[in-house]
Formats: sequence, C-alpha cells, structure tokens
Amino acid sequence: MSWDQRRIIFLLSFMLCNVPAYAKPQPNAVAQVNTTEWSLEQINSASWYENIGRGQFPVYAKAQVMLNNAHASPGAIDATSGKNFLKAISAYQQMHGFAATGELTQQTWNHLLSKQSKPAFGYYQITAEDLKGPYANSIPRNYAEQAKMKGLYYTRVSEMLGEKFHIDEAFLRQLNPKAKFNQVGERLLVPNVRNDLPNDVTLIVAHKSARQLYLFNSNNQLIGSFPATIGGSDTPSPSGTHSVVKVAHNPVYGYSPKNFVQGNNKKPLSLPPGPNGPVGNIWIALSKPTFGIHGTPNPSLISKTASHGCIRLTNWDANDLGRKVQSGVVVKFLE
Repeated sequence: MSWDQRRIIFLLSFMLCNVPAYAKPQPNAVAQVNTTEWSLEQINSASWYENIGRGQFPVYAKAQVMLNNAHASPGAIDATSGKNFLKAISAYQQMHGFAATGELTQQTWNHLLSKQSKPAFGYYQITAEDLKGPYANSIPRNYAEQAKMKGLYYTRVSEMLGEKFHIDEAFLRQLNPKAKFNQVGERLLVPNVRNDLPNDVTLIVAHKSARQLYLFNSNNQLIGSFPATIGGSDTPSPSGTHSVVKVAHNPVYGYSPKNFVQGNNKKPLSLPPGPNGPVGNIWIALSKPTFGIHGTPNPSLISKTASHGCIRLTNWDANDLGRKVQSGVVVKFLE
C-alpha cells in the first residue's frame, strides 16, 4: 500500500471507531420513523436541512441512492441513519477531499446533487419475466436439504426486486403498501440505481474492524467502498496480502466440514447455484485457499453479523465488483 492509501484508510477507520451509530446527533434530535405515506415527489424533492437527526426520512432515502450511484455503497437502501449509511457518507467525503466526518453536511449534500443525472426514485412496472422466476417455495436452513434442491432461487418477487433495486425488502414494501407483487404491469416506487463501478480497480482493502471494503485505482485514489461482513471470532478472515485468482458467477457451493461445521453435516456437500445460496450468486476467489469475496442471501445483515472467514457483500455489490475486478488484483486485510 502507498502512503496515500494508508492515510485514507487510517482517517476512515479512526472516524468509524470513534463515532456512534450516527455521527454527532444534535442535542434536540429525536430518533423517529416517518410513518406518513411515501411518494415519488416527497422523496425526489427532499432537501437537506439542519439537525435532521436519527430516524427514517425521505432526505436519507434520496441521499442513500445518490451515494449508491457514486460508488459509496450504503448497503441495502432503507432511508435510515444506520452505521452503513455513516460509512458510505464518510467514504464519499474522503473520495472528494472533504473531512470524513460521517455527517450528511450541506457541503456533502450539494456535492452529491451535482453528480446526479436522474431523479433518485422512479416507477417500475412488474414484467412477465419478473413473475416467471424461477422461485423456490422456501430455503431450508440445513445445507443437506439445500443440496437436494434444483436451485437456491429467490422465494418471492419482492425479494428479487429488492436486490434488483438495491433496496431493503421491508422498505420496498413500505414504499408500496398496496402492492401485491403478483401482477404484470403493477407499478412500484423504486430507487434509480447503478451497477457500473470504474474499471481501474487495482487494490482492495478489507478493513476488519470497520467492516468495510475499500477500492483503490492505479493512482492510489479511493474509487469505491462497500459495507462488508469480514470473518468472525470463531472463523477469522486471513491476514496479510493476497490476490484475486478468478471470478465465478452463479457458483456451485462446495461445503466442507473441514472449514466449518453447519448443523450436523459432517460430510462434504455440493449446493446448487442461486442468490439464496451461502455465497449468493458470485464467488471472487482469492489466492488464499477456500477464501473469497462473495454475495449473501441476507443483504440487510451485511456488516452486522459474522462470516465464515470470507468477505461477504450484498449480492449487487459483489456482482458489481465481480464485473470489474481482474485476476491479480491485490486484496489486503487490515485489522
């Protein structure tokens, strides 16, 4: 790592380790949830204001979409002031030379607005292809049962559309309280999101304590960030420097009890592909055997739980990275 890269990581990690769930809440700010009916105009016309506070608001929904589209992923868009939102703001601020405070300042808001070419939210109509699937009735927890399935598919249309539009499924339903998700032509309020990371990814930094993945280009510039689940106390991630060796889309997952034991499964198993598989629908293999960067069947839990040693991202962030990362890209784990 260059000195510039180390400085950026230090500043971001220092900020994250010294700020609570939301940066510097104002003394009169009260955590609350906006329970009014959400509308396209309400979100797209939302503007920054002083002392927004903690909770769920249209201004946060709009900001999260803008951050997503600027490659500072907030994870699942949910319009709330959680830690993944803070980390996305901080990364964006660092990318553009602002103080990485994690606060949605007016400076940060104005800069985000200046980079947007389309409204944050729009309407989407369900298609026949959306309803066709395939879908699974359910996904059993036991790997032995999963191994018997044809595919670890989505289990419902709203789950699939949540991942398509990078949005928390519960928030998607909150935005569309009357939606049945079962009719061609049904109109839904959804985020306008991107899937187009820059091409020049030359270094990936997996910061364990920050639970964050940082992407750098060949000019030592921070060009992207994702909230991540990186190992756990029982199955820690590796240390040191490794590299990407290959990318597998819709992989068959090879379970081995030598790596960790799931339930009472003491024999190796092959689990079919699908977004609800243990590694989601993509596997970015590392030079460290059995370790990789991958997706997840539970996007809303990213950076909030532990993994079995690998780097776990939302399926959309993992796929975004998988489309651009090349074999040989350096992956460095930091504590």
